[in-house]
Amino acid sequence: MLNLGFYFCLLLGIIFLILGIIFAFLKEKGAMLISGFNTLPEREREKYDKARMSRDQRNLFFLWCVVFLIGGALSYFVNTYCAIPAFVVWLVLFFREVHIDTEKAFGKYRK
Repeated sequence: MLNLGFYFCLLLGIIFLILGIIFAFLKEKGAMLISGFNTLPEREREKYDKARMSRDQRNLFFLWCVVFLIGGALSYFVNTYCAIPAFVVWLVLFFREVHIDTEKAFGKYRK
């Protein structure tokens, strides 16, 4: 039987793992991949701790990866519907990090 919850969680877990690895390798330069930060003027970008931003983004992607891999494992071994709580947990974690205001998004990274 095809377990779509398992494959969904596995795919997203792998995607977030790859993104986390990219941020781990890029270190400080990875801050340019963060949405909204790359649109700031160069002068404004210098006011922020890019290494910490990149490190936090890396950790966030690894956390999301773990959420989906646990959801995928539960979906595979317990019930296909275990992927739904994993997705809900990810949505909560995701929307905690989404900010429209630049100061709210990057304020904690000011030097």
